[in-house]
Amino acid sequence: NDDQVKIRGFRIELGEIEAKLARHDAVKEAVVLAREDVPGDKRLVAYFTQHSPGQAVGVGHLRGHLQAQLPEYMVPAAYVRLDTLPLTPNGKLDRNALPLPDSEAFATHLYEAPVGDVETKLASLWAELLKVERIGRHDHFFELGGHSLLAVALIERMRKEGMEADVRVLFGQPTLASVAAAVGQVQRIEVPETKIPALTRQRRI
Repeated sequence: NDDQVKIRGFRIELGEIEAKLARHDAVKEAVVLAREDVPGDKRLVAYFTQHSPGQAVGVGHLRGHLQAQLPEYMVPAAYVRLDTLPLTPNGKLDRNALPLPDSEAFATHLYEAPVGDVETKLASLWAELLKVERIGRHDHFFELGGHSLLAVALIERMRKEGMEADVRVLFGQPTLASVAAAVGQVQRIEVPETKIPALTRQRRI
């Protein structure tokens, strides 16, 4: 069944998500795909057209609309607005012609640059893992496409960079600034080598 996909252990009916999204007053048509643009990282992407193209509906608004009706694992990470859905010569939806989501397809907040070394390092890691070009200090890890597996990967990367954190912090405080504030920089204590002078023993004659 092409309409059913499995992501991170969950079986998901794409048609159910499409139907819920299409019920939004501003949405005319909706299509949801499970894309794996990065090997091993399959994520849901929603494509939609509007009744009134001139009145753009916010990504965060659409995400909230679905969050109120669906479990989190069924809520798409990205939302791509199209003027029209691409069709094949036979008049069917051309799924292969649906574009990659860009940074505008994710729910972002009013951009404010990261402050300090920890936020700057963290923003760089988020951008790399989430494949998002720019991360602001008020951006939300899960709204940008993060999920539990990426959260674990992030914590591991943070530890390698000398930033100690518990994955529960990320789930409880998912904005960049909040995670950075909860992070304790690992202080590596250099223990000097103990030099024990060599004892010279002389044989008694």
